[in-house]
Amino acid sequence: MSAGMVRLFAVAAGLAVANIYYAQPLLTAIAAEFGVGSGTASSLVTVTTAGYAFGLGLVVPLADVLDRRRLVAAMLAAVALIQAAAAVAPSMLLLAVVSAVLAPCAVVAPIMVAFAATLAEPARRGQVTGSVMSGVLVGVLLARTGGGLVADLAGSWRAVYAAAAVLMAVLAAVLWRVLPDVRVADRLRYGALLRSVVTIVREEPVLRLRCAYGFLSFAGFSAFWATTAFLLAGEPYRFGPGVIGAFGLLGAVGAVAARVTGRFVDRGRGDVVTGALLGVVLLSWGLMALGGGRWIVPLVLGVVALDLGVQGVQVANLTAVYQLRPEARSRITMAYTGTYFLGGAVGAGASGAAYAAAGWPAVCGVGGLLAAAALALWAVRGRSVRVPPG
Repeated sequence: MSAGMVRLFAVAAGLAVANIYYAQPLLTAIAAEFGVGSGTASSLVTVTTAGYAFGLGLVVPLADVLDRRRLVAAMLAAVALIQAAAAVAPSMLLLAVVSAVLAPCAVVAPIMVAFAATLAEPARRGQVTGSVMSGVLVGVLLARTGGGLVADLAGSWRAVYAAAAVLMAVLAAVLWRVLPDVRVADRLRYGALLRSVVTIVREEPVLRLRCAYGFLSFAGFSAFWATTAFLLAGEPYRFGPGVIGAFGLLGAVGAVAARVTGRFVDRGRGDVVTGALLGVVLLSWGLMALGGGRWIVPLVLGVVALDLGVQGVQVANLTAVYQLRPEARSRITMAYTGTYFLGGAVGAGASGAAYAAAGWPAVCGVGGLLAAAALALWAVRGRSVRVPPG
């Protein structure tokens, strides 16, 4: 892959994944317009994340047997239409339904990451994967920050969804013209294709272990972002949507971590790096527990550490699993990212319930338990399940 093609993949993946994060800084505004509580508004994050996991299971494997250029362009065109519908949703229920339909169509980013890993030469696979993942992370940040700023400037959260619809239509047209044509490796029927995912998971212990790391780390990540808007909008902070969205820029360090982690993994140090990053995630929850509702500095440091750790672990995980079966990278992506976003749905749901019941300390308790479980799993199993040479 040329440098320009890597950048294109990174931009496309980032813009695509942004669609499932726009709502996070808008939750308080959406709750106010529809007259619902924090728990109901947080359900948007839950249904979107769960729908994304559903799409990962049913759509992403198709990239191993279909023309990826056609598949990606069609999915983005569908997202454009659905975002236009979200912009005019008349009720909280319909907005949730539209969000649930949107999410399975928005699984373009993992297809692009797997596509990039297929095109990259083996010696640079970790670096290329890290670069594309850094684009995904920037997309997440822009979704939170840009979503909040657009809502503030336009005076309505609906403008965010309208802008997303236009952006996705343009992106679909661009990728249709410039993505390379690559012959698929398999011609399996759809049922056999899905069954083969189960076989791959059963036969690959590295994939199972990395799926577990992904589930636990992203569950904690989603637990934070599903409730942080309510923390920052309440006492003592009282921030508006624009500032809440800008708070997401603290996660820019995650994009740096993605690139650096890729280089370390290419040098054969992925297992050690994974353990260190899981430790950083656990530390982040202690900082955020200290800072929530009292001091902003520990909260800021905790967010930086959380993004750095979770996104670094993500790159280490993907680089490890992409070394397993080159002909089945989209199915491996489905197994890994499906588990990953299922963890996100679980974390968002648990966080919303915890915040409604006992506030921010309960959210930090949920996140800390998830991080401790991931680190314990690495300590017990991380050295015995080795990544094969790529």
